[in-house]
Amino acid sequence: SSSSAASDVYKRQQKYNLKKLVYYEIFDDIVDAINREKQLKKYKRDKKIELINLFNPSWKDLYESVII
Repeated sequence: SSSSAASDVYKRQQKYNLKKLVYYEIFDDIVDAINREKQLKKYKRDKKIELINLFNPSWKDLYESVII
């Protein structure tokens, strides 16, 4: 799982060869975003899957909605 500022979504997609974007969060403050990313990275896989299921139960690809 990967999280990032919207401006970095494309770069991360390429770097990690990601196929779909199924979860994201929006922050006004970059410091808050970085702190949340650090928190998410500590989560176990099942906790990350739970977050995705709450946010995007169909696991629809959200890439286009973020990039536009």
